[in-house]
Amino acid sequence: MPPAFSDSPASGRSPVTRRTVIGAAAAAASAPLLTGLATPASAAPSAVRPRALAGGGDLGPNVLVFDPATPGIQAKLDEVFRQQESAQFGTGRYALLFKPGTYTGLNAQIGFYTSIAGLGLSPDDTTINGDVTVDAGWANGNATQNFWRSAENLALVPANGTNRWAVAQAAPFRRIHVRGGLNLAPAGYGWASGGYIADCRVDGQVGPYSQQQWYTRDSAIGGWANAVWNMVFSGVQGAPAQSFPNPPYTTLDTTPVSREKPFLYLDGGEYRVFLPEKRTNARGVTWGSGTPRGTSLSLSQFYVAKPGVTAATLNQALAQGLHLLLTPGIYHVDQPIQVNRANTVILGLGYATIVPDNGATALRVADVDGVRLAGFLIDAGPVNSATLLEVGPTGASRDHSANPTTVQDVFVRIGGAGAGKATTSMVINSRNTIVDHTWVWRADHGTGVGWDTNRADYGIVVNGDDVLCTGLFVEHFNKYDVQWYGQRGRTIFFQNEKAYDAPNQAAIQNGSVKGYAAYKVGDKVTAHEAWGLGSYCNYTADPGIVQHHGFAAPNTAGVKFHDLLVVSLGGQGQYEHVINETGAPTSGTSTTPSTVLSYP
Repeated sequence: MPPAFSDSPASGRSPVTRRTVIGAAAAAASAPLLTGLATPASAAPSAVRPRALAGGGDLGPNVLVFDPATPGIQAKLDEVFRQQESAQFGTGRYALLFKPGTYTGLNAQIGFYTSIAGLGLSPDDTTINGDVTVDAGWANGNATQNFWRSAENLALVPANGTNRWAVAQAAPFRRIHVRGGLNLAPAGYGWASGGYIADCRVDGQVGPYSQQQWYTRDSAIGGWANAVWNMVFSGVQGAPAQSFPNPPYTTLDTTPVSREKPFLYLDGGEYRVFLPEKRTNARGVTWGSGTPRGTSLSLSQFYVAKPGVTAATLNQALAQGLHLLLTPGIYHVDQPIQVNRANTVILGLGYATIVPDNGATALRVADVDGVRLAGFLIDAGPVNSATLLEVGPTGASRDHSANPTTVQDVFVRIGGAGAGKATTSMVINSRNTIVDHTWVWRADHGTGVGWDTNRADYGIVVNGDDVLCTGLFVEHFNKYDVQWYGQRGRTIFFQNEKAYDAPNQAAIQNGSVKGYAAYKVGDKVTAHEAWGLGSYCNYTADPGIVQHHGFAAPNTAGVKFHDLLVVSLGGQGQYEHVINETGAPTSGTSTTPSTVLSYP
């Protein structure tokens, strides 16, 4: 779902559809299995009280730790990239960690399920004179499938003055200091569909070029080059002024509430996990004056999990009072990971992936303060799960405003890597929860994909009051992608595609309404506000499908929307309105957005 740029940033756009190399991607998905990833097995609970689990320990074979004196760094980076470049649905998982110091002449190309990060308290503690690169050579210049990879906590001095980070969804760029420019498009300015930046400083200009949408939060930039459909900024020094829809910039001076993602760092020779403090009305980076504000935990306070561990063992560790560090790999669970203790941290490295077996929920959080969930992927299993992630039980009502739960870089996938089903992916019941960057995706390509094969009716359901979503990507669900029933909810940036594979109009008929809205606010909600929301349709199975609107909400003064758009990708289906009965219909094959500046 581009537009595409031909040979230069100045060229015109052509109305082509997204992810057209699905066949090649599916072939690439059968990448070779990597060693060191054991197949997890479930175990019956022992009749004997289990021995207490130890905290700390090594990070396992798929966490590669470098220091400036490590020989052969480039060769090792290249080896991991060769394995991961096109392994879109493979089993390899890697974290590349760099100790504080200066590294020269590196080009770390980052493939699927690969995270690169510095181990200092500040990004400037770890400097790479070189690049951390994402491009799209594996997909013939199409970056719309460059998912599931990340870069964090580094300073970069790009070799040619500009670093390339051409990504799509689930590819965060956090706590990076780019001492130069940042190019978000692939070589040749081909199609791209991202993305997310937070707590970063880019000294030069950010050039999105062909990027369809992007969200940047609590950062500082030297400039922003252009916009395609939906560029959203909150708390960004140097951001362009508010001008939606021409150009389509949505700019908020501050972010209402934010708390940066936990991260691993070295304190002398000891690994610790830093927990940044909550900020209100935030603007700019957290680390600008040196050491960031917050607290830290020793790795000895974490159960360092390896692939093959059971859910029972993970729950035992949590019951003992340990936090969880999920090292890279795939974790099968036959019961929910249950978080009952306030201030618990579950941090994944290298896209650690949780797969629920036998229809289980992957993870549940009690109605407690300050839980931090970060940096992992939940992959639905072949037996339908009613839910995959639950934050708070049904009816949760405690006030967590002083110390909210945060869900950051926690991604959900149904199908693609194999058969998977889930009725609802993510349910947020706890008040004041912050969902900061998620991609909840019912797969439109890969294996185990079909209208009923990877059935998933609902993406995210928000029942809790005072919930904030910053960077919300939810796509392709059979019915509603987002349903919001809590009061005083807020969303800053939303990206959506309706399900490509709806077989016909009848399959998505919602009573008397044509299609299910991408984002629906419940009829009883009296206060809600959202900025910078886009929904796209690409009904490839039946281009004649009509979607009545992208957004649905009560028509009341307290429910406010700012800067909305709907887009028909090349005429593959059409929208009649943007929100409720408001907004012009899309038409033809021009891939031109229909916009609404404010509602009501």
